[in-house]
Amino acid sequence: FNKAQQDAILPFVEDGTVTLIGATTENPSFEIVSALLSRSRTYVLNSLEDEEIGSVIDAALSDPRGLKGYELHDDARAAIIDVSNGDARTALNALEASSSLVERAIDLATVQGAIQGRTLIYDKGGEQHFDIISALHKSVRGSDPDASLYWLARMLESGEDPLYLARRIVRMATEDIGLADPHALTLCMAAQQAVHFIGMPEGALALAEAVVHLSLAPKSNAVYTAYKAAVSDVHQTRNDPVPIHLRNSATKLMKSLGYGEGYRYAHDFEGAVVEQQNRPDLIQDHVYYEPTDRGHEIKLRARMDEIKRLRLEE
Repeated sequence: FNKAQQDAILPFVEDGTVTLIGATTENPSFEIVSALLSRSRTYVLNSLEDEEIGSVIDAALSDPRGLKGYELHDDARAAIIDVSNGDARTALNALEASSSLVERAIDLATVQGAIQGRTLIYDKGGEQHFDIISALHKSVRGSDPDASLYWLARMLESGEDPLYLARRIVRMATEDIGLADPHALTLCMAAQQAVHFIGMPEGALALAEAVVHLSLAPKSNAVYTAYKAAVSDVHQTRNDPVPIHLRNSATKLMKSLGYGEGYRYAHDFEGAVVEQQNRPDLIQDHVYYEPTDRGHEIKLRARMDEIKRLRLEE
């Protein structure tokens, strides 16, 4: 059902006319409208354990309707269990494919020839997608280059769009590294260009270089939190006028109305710093950006202190 169809069936589910039973490989919270989901019971079917997959295989080999008469070597059985990744259907498909290559005995070489490798569970639009990109971002934020490389490789090997990853890596640079390492954003943009220019699989190394750099870089979310604070003030003062001395005085009429009058040109003052109101009255004294004591922001904090001193001495 699409969401419009779900909305249409909701009243009938609610009054008991319709009993809805469904199964999905997607996260229901992404695919089912909240009103319908709140009126449903959700059961999570977890991946099968190795012993349970083994029981499924044994049942297939002992059932006359299945593959009774075939002999499965222990190492071949272990290989099928491993490649199934907890999915009984995958195990049975691997067993059936292997049996089609021999008359009776299924050994390890037969299984390896029948399957392509362990299935990577990944849905580019669903829960696995968001879980793994979250793990990558949090590994970078946690300064763990090895974990960052693992999650990056897992997404790329599962078929994720490398340009999507490049965009997310740029976000990590701005959100979690910030001005503690101004070079980080430049490096991430270069990685995005490299992926676009040379493509895959070579472009993966550019992304790997970027995530390692971000993982080891000093961390700061000072710009991120500063911008959020500025946005909050904008919503409170969006209709407040621009201070008249900051307004554009491009025409005679504008000048006659006083636009730009009293503006103090910073380059005419010591250190090109001048005391002047640059925001609406209500928020003039609000502080947004507070640099950390990490990386390049140590220098930025010293520069802010210098600016403050010059203003006081003016």
